[in-house]
Amino acid sequence: MAGEFQVSGRNSSALFTLKLHRGDGMLLLAMNWKQGSPPQDFVGFAVEYKEPGGDRFFALKNRLGFPGSAGEVVADKLSTLRSPIQKFRWVHFPRNAELSGEFVYRVKPVFMNGQDELSFGEAQVAEIELRRETYPGQLNVTFTRGFVSSQAFVDRYESAGPISTLLPAKAADGLTFNPTHPLKKEALAWMGFEARHAILETLDQAIADKADVRVVAYDLSEPDVVSRLVKIGRRLQIIIDDSKEHGEDVSGETQAYTRLLKSAGKANVKRQHMGSLQHNKTIIVDGPNVKKAVCGSTNFSWRGFFVQANNAVVLEGAEPIKPFLAAFDAYWASDKVSDFGGGPAAQWRDLGLAGINAKVAFSPHVAENALLEGIATDIGENTKSCLFFSLAFLYQTEGPILDAINKVTNDPGVFAYGISDRKVGGIELLKPDGNIEPVFPSALSKNVPEPFSSEPTGGGGIRMHHKFVVIDFDKPTARLYFGSYNFSSPADIKNGENLLLIRDRRIAVSYVVEALRIFDHYHFRIEQQDAKKARKKLQLLKPPRAAGERPWWHEHFSVPRKIRDRELFA
Repeated sequence: MAGEFQVSGRNSSALFTLKLHRGDGMLLLAMNWKQGSPPQDFVGFAVEYKEPGGDRFFALKNRLGFPGSAGEVVADKLSTLRSPIQKFRWVHFPRNAELSGEFVYRVKPVFMNGQDELSFGEAQVAEIELRRETYPGQLNVTFTRGFVSSQAFVDRYESAGPISTLLPAKAADGLTFNPTHPLKKEALAWMGFEARHAILETLDQAIADKADVRVVAYDLSEPDVVSRLVKIGRRLQIIIDDSKEHGEDVSGETQAYTRLLKSAGKANVKRQHMGSLQHNKTIIVDGPNVKKAVCGSTNFSWRGFFVQANNAVVLEGAEPIKPFLAAFDAYWASDKVSDFGGGPAAQWRDLGLAGINAKVAFSPHVAENALLEGIATDIGENTKSCLFFSLAFLYQTEGPILDAINKVTNDPGVFAYGISDRKVGGIELLKPDGNIEPVFPSALSKNVPEPFSSEPTGGGGIRMHHKFVVIDFDKPTARLYFGSYNFSSPADIKNGENLLLIRDRRIAVSYVVEALRIFDHYHFRIEQQDAKKARKKLQLLKPPRAAGERPWWHEHFSVPRKIRDRELFA
């Protein structure tokens, strides 16, 4: 049905079920076998899709293929009609995801006989709207792509020029760096994905509407953002962080401050770090026609837009921007934690969105209204079905959130997936087996087995920059915590931060799809790493043909966590 965010296939004759989950700019396909386990000759799923109003299906492609006649790796990406997907779920980025209308997905089970010939079972078909806005006219969830080191980046852009022609080597060079990559416009749009587009669009709308604009910026060194802020002139009020390296004379933030002093005037530009950091990334537009607030984890920098995995949410309407305006005024009035943290801006406040249960609170808090322990209690005591998180710095910080997540992870009745940035150059991944394993993108980028290509090592440092937790996305009680807030004591009682709590399944599902696409990306990197160490070829598995061989799907029907994974989404 039109407008549904989860849609199932309806073919009762098909051997499997299909469920589509709407993400933002993407979707999750989830399949499950209807009765018992699949037959031994089942070798995966073929997936095709048709755009709204289209007259033909396009097959998704798979980089992994069956072994060649001599057992060699097939290097070409092939249609899933020939190289089926050997997984029970898949995140897809369709071309033109912003098109209005329904995308049609057709999925078939694929079988292989003793002569390696492929055949197909009955298909499941489902239609879903992916439209650009999550809730048109009210709330839009957006993400950056966050995959500089990826095969997709290699395929699209690296052959045309090195990463150094797209990104500055240092943040301090951000406002003067000029990309020379021949595909720079296309590449940066691809890397920045929906979040960059939404942020720049909001500023363009503010300029056209002659709106008053208020900004709180932690990182501020991206020229497309700063040039637009300059155009707003004296209708801009802005607070720029001056903590640590941001306060240095050569920093991008100091350079931006100097420019904005001229365009906005000294009375409208302020430096601040509250108790430690002014860590917000908010834009508030209050015009005669445009009233919007931008919040989330996306910094206004090259890394924030083009390297890191980030989210930015755009809220629209006179009511939703009121708490943001009040918080801005409170930040502007005082740098003291005690002044801000004891005031109304530090309390939960409803966002006034029609049909969406959403509220926001700003940090820092004083002890009497601190939020961290309450969030930890919600995670640790109230998670009933599943927990998904993507939290920068989680495993670097002792505290109640880590304790709560560890408690949930050790509960066999709860399904938990998560990812966090490491302190030193990598990612911490909570694997499907419940173990935490480090991933080092820089080390893996030049050490990949066939049929994969070496990847760029540029854009190092923190890559997984999200700060979100999704609880029980599959239940009516689904809820989501997110913002600039790092779920740590400094975020709660020292820094300037925004934190939102939304109880809404459509939005929760969107963040779960994002969590899965990041998780699967890095989990596969572990598989690449393991394959390289074991000198194992990464290929699709044919049906068992010798004693002791097992089909590709065996673990999905024998390992409890993988069984739960398969059943949860489909």
